[in-house]
Amino acid sequence: MRVIIVTGRSGSGKSITLHLLEDLGYYCIDNLPASLLENLTAHVEKTYQKIAIGIDARNPITDLEGFHHWIQSFKTSGFSCEILYLDASDEVLIKRFNETRRRHPLSSDRRSLQEAIAYEKKLLDPLAHVADLVIDTSQLSQHGLRDIVSNRIEPKTEALSILIQSFGFKFGVPIDSDFVFDVRLLPNPYWHSELRPYTGLDEPIQKFLNEKPETQALLSDIAQFLAEWLPKFENNNRAYMTVSIGCTGGQHRSVYIAKMLYEALKQKHKTVLLRHRELG
Repeated sequence: MRVIIVTGRSGSGKSITLHLLEDLGYYCIDNLPASLLENLTAHVEKTYQKIAIGIDARNPITDLEGFHHWIQSFKTSGFSCEILYLDASDEVLIKRFNETRRRHPLSSDRRSLQEAIAYEKKLLDPLAHVADLVIDTSQLSQHGLRDIVSNRIEPKTEALSILIQSFGFKFGVPIDSDFVFDVRLLPNPYWHSELRPYTGLDEPIQKFLNEKPETQALLSDIAQFLAEWLPKFENNNRAYMTVSIGCTGGQHRSVYIAKMLYEALKQKHKTVLLRHRELG
């Protein structure tokens, strides 16, 4: 039986994720008290092969702090159990709640929305630290989130799922990163007015960067590092890896390097995804 725990901060997309997993054939239960996890799985293991369970911050603190003990118990019992943690920046979460006019589950007359969001992060830290996969939904649409979840949770193979994503440092480092590589030391096409309108997906930018020896050296070093260490993570039963490539604005250098790394990795790994966060 495969068990996926879906958790994370309110407004980050847990409901959307559970609906998708239901479409993928999972028996889904939302807002389950964490203390009932063990009894639930024992009760349904002969009936369902795939279960997705939503856990949120309304659980008692003691249950959240002891969560990793239940997960370890699952794994020693032979269950395939993964924790999917969804998150977004505080600013994005505040905007989402204001736009939808929903009430945050932890807000009250004595606790503002901003304070509730910060408090929820503190409560869920024990789950975030043991998560198998963290997805930052700050820049994702509902369709984008569904695509990432379906491609990473239900890939066509059981191999390590690798996500290569470009981003701009001025918009913040993606919180779902396992590795972050800074490529801002490369010459910046932005300062060439004729190149500024293009992105790293366009030939003029690729030609400009490809002609720089430091580009080839940096790309070679990052590719060599990943080629050496990703198989070791895979051999250690790691299911997901997210590699983030950052430049200043996430338009030129990081996009090009991410694309080149994707092309190199997909020749040796069965499940490699490419995403350019700032390109939408």
